[in-house]
Amino acid sequence: MTHLHTLETARWDACGGLHTAQEIAQQPAVWRQLAEQLLALPPAWRATLEATLADPRGQVILTGAGTSAYIGEILADSLEAAWPAQVRAIHSTTLLSHPALFLCAGRPLLVVSFARSGNSPESQGVVELVRAQVPGAQFLNITCSADGQLARANAGQADSMTWLLPPASCDRGFAMTSSFSTMLLAALALLGRPAPAQAAERIGQLAALAAHWLAQQAENWRALGQRSADRIVYLGSGPLEALAREASLKVLELSAGRILAVANSPLGFRHGPKAMLTADTLVFLFSSSEPQARRYQQDLLDELRRDGLAGAVDCIDLEAAWLDDCWRAPVYVLFAQVLALHQSMRLGLTPDNPFPDGSVNRVVQGVTVYPYAAP
Repeated sequence: MTHLHTLETARWDACGGLHTAQEIAQQPAVWRQLAEQLLALPPAWRATLEATLADPRGQVILTGAGTSAYIGEILADSLEAAWPAQVRAIHSTTLLSHPALFLCAGRPLLVVSFARSGNSPESQGVVELVRAQVPGAQFLNITCSADGQLARANAGQADSMTWLLPPASCDRGFAMTSSFSTMLLAALALLGRPAPAQAAERIGQLAALAAHWLAQQAENWRALGQRSADRIVYLGSGPLEALAREASLKVLELSAGRILAVANSPLGFRHGPKAMLTADTLVFLFSSSEPQARRYQQDLLDELRRDGLAGAVDCIDLEAAWLDDCWRAPVYVLFAQVLALHQSMRLGLTPDNPFPDGSVNRVVQGVTVYPYAAP
């Protein structure tokens, strides 16, 4: 813990942030466990998944709610480019309310569900909806809890594969940290083009890189987390625009909504959202591995620094040319998680439970999943 935080464990516990702090710090170790799991998965899983991914008529839906939905958004375009099948990221909250826009019987369909606990009503609700509307659909459930409804309800189902990730990935804190990055890597490894053995090796390399980065940047990130801010902007292009949305959500969650956080692309930010900049705004840009994207992001960074409207403008980058943007995302998110944690502490909140009044919950409540009859 000392490499990530300047507070001792007992003080983090007293401040109500111990779980969140630990779950951020442990991620490289959890990723190494994930790599071991990957090599032990049934070979038949890969064959089943490739049957749809390699089919030009195939459809793949990546789904989840909240943070889990951003995993699909990060991956969808890259997987679409890598495979003949159509790959789409559709939030489970959208799929449940507008199924007729997305579900098409008669074509091979794979639904990949991401869920930390698997107990959000939408998680199993989507599986049951698709199972009823698209006969023959296949399901890949990537989840962190063996006790969750998603895992329990689909155990033994012939149409389902359920990957239970390392137990430590099931965050005890309010915000999804370990669960997000580990589910993202699981999907990259299982759905991407490289064979599992190659993907496992890359995950190991990524874990080493992330551990070093956490240690190297801890003090810089702590200082940024102590800066006064009432607005935070995250910018990213391609897959990293979805990561920017997840980073913004971490700020909103751990600040209990007291810091306004928005996400955009470097090119899109000029088209109106730039008007939000004030002296108390922090702007962070996730640097792309793509040379074309880096030209546009540098132009915006130069412009923002020249204008001097924001309190701080910083570029989050890795010296790792071998990492494309999807593989950068699990490492970049460490910065966003640490920043949100320290901002939460600066505001005098309890990061493990920023909403002690129960107005917002770790597992969403109050959702009724209604039956659906196709027109």
